[in-house]
Amino acid sequence: MYWAEAPVPHWHYITYGFSELYAKESSDADASGYGFELTFRLAATAGEHAGSTPPVWPMNLLQNLARYVFGSGNVFEDGHHLDANGPIALDTGTRLCHLAFVADPQLSARDTANGHLQFLQLVGLTDQEMEAVKRWSTRGVLQALEPAMPLWITDLQRRNLLDDPALAAQVQAGSEREGSSTGMLFIETLDWRQEAGVTTLVLGAGQVPSVCGLLPLRLRHGKSLVLASHGRQWEFTPAEGGEATEVAADSARWALDETGLQALAGVRAERGTYPVGRLLRIEVLPTFLRDAKGEVIREIG
Repeated sequence: MYWAEAPVPHWHYITYGFSELYAKESSDADASGYGFELTFRLAATAGEHAGSTPPVWPMNLLQNLARYVFGSGNVFEDGHHLDANGPIALDTGTRLCHLAFVADPQLSARDTANGHLQFLQLVGLTDQEMEAVKRWSTRGVLQALEPAMPLWITDLQRRNLLDDPALAAQVQAGSEREGSSTGMLFIETLDWRQEAGVTTLVLGAGQVPSVCGLLPLRLRHGKSLVLASHGRQWEFTPAEGGEATEVAADSARWALDETGLQALAGVRAERGTYPVGRLLRIEVLPTFLRDAKGEVIREIG
């Protein structure tokens, strides 16, 4: 944990242990351990200075991510993002409920005696900013926000930066110009069934805005979008000349044409069934948000 004065006073947290510090033990000769270390920049609060005790909660956050990596073997990369399922710092009232991963702007990637190593910085984002990331790209949104968030320092007290019309317009233009870089969405509710030649795709109300918002930004740019949940996968692909289907028990592939994309505007995050083309309809079920004890704290749809 390091104190930094510029560009604004902040704490700089840097992990060690994802990479191989002393001896080469992993079988991948090209990467040092998992190939990265995590960093996090937290804006100082009033009265904090170089001699102050750094806040502890970022260490807990980084430890939780470490448990995930060591337990699953999955690694993080520049451009990844995740939903923290609540404020990134509990009991603070912060609007930052999401995390993006980006190459640390001051700690460059390097080759070591034990393999390649990069430093990935966590950046706290609001709901609206994360939706923008999904609709464009992590790097594109963060570069647009950087003048208002130098070094991507996380400030728990800050507002949603996309409330600035100029920034919002810049991000919207980038999304329309390049489409979305989000190729896969992991969602809680995903099911489908076929009856009388018609396929019904079942989604949760909480995921409907993301799915329906991303599909035009992927398919109109010639890119597919995969929905994944509990070992099942549904892939939407661009269509030319109509719909095409491949529907099995655990996987499905559906080509959606322009008519279907336009029909998505009528799909709402409310319980109901909505037609999307001649042979496809989307059934929306409520999404239940639960606390750490599993109790429902909010219903969507």
